[in-house]
Amino acid sequence: MEYDVAAIEVLEGREAVRKRPGMWIGSVGERGVLHMVWEVVGRAVNQSPPGRGGIVDVTLTRDGGVRVSDEGPGDVFETPGDTGNPGLETLLTSLHAGPDPGGRYTATVGHPRVGLRVVNALSSRLRAEARRDGVFRAQEYARGVAIAPPATVGPASGSGTTIAFWPDAEIFETTRCSFAVLAERLRQVAFLNPGLSITVTDERPAGEARAVMFRYPGGVRDFVAALDAQTGALLHPDVIGCEREDPRMAGAMEAALLWNGSREERIRSFANSVETHQGGTHVDGFRDGVAAAVTAYARRRGMLTAADPDLDVARSGEGLTAVVSVKLDRPEFLGATAGLLGNTAVRACVGEAVQERLGAWFEERPERAAEIVSQFVRGLHEG
Repeated sequence: MEYDVAAIEVLEGREAVRKRPGMWIGSVGERGVLHMVWEVVGRAVNQSPPGRGGIVDVTLTRDGGVRVSDEGPGDVFETPGDTGNPGLETLLTSLHAGPDPGGRYTATVGHPRVGLRVVNALSSRLRAEARRDGVFRAQEYARGVAIAPPATVGPASGSGTTIAFWPDAEIFETTRCSFAVLAERLRQVAFLNPGLSITVTDERPAGEARAVMFRYPGGVRDFVAALDAQTGALLHPDVIGCEREDPRMAGAMEAALLWNGSREERIRSFANSVETHQGGTHVDGFRDGVAAAVTAYARRRGMLTAADPDLDVARSGEGLTAVVSVKLDRPEFLGATAGLLGNTAVRACVGEAVQERLGAWFEERPERAAEIVSQFVRGLHEG
């Protein structure tokens, strides 16, 4: 019996994806190609144990493909009968396999997530490899159709999964994507997932390949330091970090901040590794916490009189560089682009954590605290 589209029932829907690719990945230009890369990279990132690092390698191959490898536990191809979790073959072929598992430790690299089945349908070729339990297995596809069943190739050392795909020139206006754009987004993902090592290699240029590696054990603290590196002299050399898990918001928060000599506020915010360009409840809570800590310190030290108003969020945010990241079991985004986080419990949880940590930092470093807070009080009196 020939192993073709008729052999797997779950291949239904492939033609719909190929007919209207924009509905799934938004574009048939470079942006669409990048979205396919994000889908595969997101799965690789989520194969790494939360909080214990992991390795992901992304390669733009000389022949126009993209290869993504991880050192996770390795996928199984067939769907186990008793777990309910789809195997790799089902994920690559079925539009009805359900979304990838969610939860606070699920990093989303592209949004919305459409899964490996869309990547497969829009690729002229795709090869999936898995190393698990000492066995190396592989399967190949052509435009979403399996060429043969998964096959054992040989023994394997270690574990992990590799997905290599070639965007289909019949679908895309260009099958190339920018190394710079790819590297910048993956650098961001490495900041937001402390200890994760991501290597990006471009084999396409003539001569030697170029490669960069990202790994940031300090997480969002390292992110803030990098953002602020070019802004000039700091009012203090410390990046203030805050981490807390809170069952009230069914998740965890991380934040880091520092003030510099500028008057500009720069806050980058993320929910489950997706950048929330419009902010949301996590940013509102962060600003609340900063303003409350600054005001409380100023009142304790007699910098504000009883007649003075509290220092508001706009004033205490002057010269602030910060990153706010939450990882939630059930993130609720307002709008289709995930640009605004809406979980109501997040605001109070983040605000309390930031106020407590920043207040403690002020007490530990009174001279630097006075230097920082006095500028806001001075601005209040002058304004």
